[in-house]
Amino acid sequence: MGDEVNNLVKGIQKSAEATIVVLAGDVDLRHSPALHAALVEVANERPKRLVLNLTDVPYMDSSGVGTLVEVFRRVNKYDGKLVLCGLTARCAACLRLRSWIGFFRFLRRWNRL
Repeated sequence: MGDEVNNLVKGIQKSAEATIVVLAGDVDLRHSPALHAALVEVANERPKRLVLNLTDVPYMDSSGVGTLVEVFRRVNKYDGKLVLCGLTARCAACLRLRSWIGFFRFLRRWNRL
């Protein structure tokens, strides 16, 4: 993974139940292209559940939302599930502002591994 992704993706945990991608930092125009590429790579492995841990993501702009939507569509296409967990109030507001809040599945935290 490149520096932009390494700055945002803090870890990937895999199990039979889910693949969890732990993110940290702003998901914005600067980071979205590299994050998109990394998430597509993970989605291409076709995990049953792709969980994005957003606990340490303080900010997300429209390019970040676009990345999530595109990855959601990719995962949904093979009947997988994309789950967002640990969503901060500020990121939730960004999703709500763009009318995407009802589009995703949410958990407060993922603790099944």
